[in-house]
Amino acid sequence: MRRLVYYIASSLDGFIAGPDGSDPSSPDGFWPIPEDYIQHIITEYPETLPGPARAAFSITDGGKHFDTVVEGRRSYEIGLKAGLTNAYPHLRHLVFSRTLSESTDPDVELVADDPAATVRQLKQQEGKDIWLVGGAELAGALYSEIDGLVIKLSPMTIGSGIPLFSHKAVFDPCNWDLTDHTVLKSGAAFLTYARRIPTAS
Repeated sequence: MRRLVYYIASSLDGFIAGPDGSDPSSPDGFWPIPEDYIQHIITEYPETLPGPARAAFSITDGGKHFDTVVEGRRSYEIGLKAGLTNAYPHLRHLVFSRTLSESTDPDVELVADDPAATVRQLKQQEGKDIWLVGGAELAGALYSEIDGLVIKLSPMTIGSGIPLFSHKAVFDPCNWDLTDHTVLKSGAAFLTYARRIPTAS
């Protein structure tokens, strides 16, 4: 069965963006993007690069991890502000929102239904894993449905901002097994975890 994987960049103190929620990796952002970081993504996760970046790097590789991306309205609107109606045209793209009335791109699917129920349906379909790109609100709503984590851990702290999961996430302590890790010379680390399945007592 397909898995839902939260593939996300995080600071050492657990934040994915600054307090205003804007893209921290944009040209005006504060998040450093070292060359070895980009090269690792190109090699291992090319499908997670936005369409313009894929074109700039002449990437045609479909990737081995994901064929579907899901995100919340606020995350989607970051792309819209950058002029991208569909940042991931090479993936099936679903945006969860109860306020957007129509899609700005024919290949972006707006979903007003319960995110957890929708993801459970997606998991039953054929295909590669499903990439949860963010943001924190949707990650919180899908907390119990996340099967894997890929944390792109940046060697920086920011003090405050948008956390990995919004405060709307239920309190439900969960253990995760480290299944892979890559530490780059720049100090960034890619940490891959699988949700630990509780054993019957």
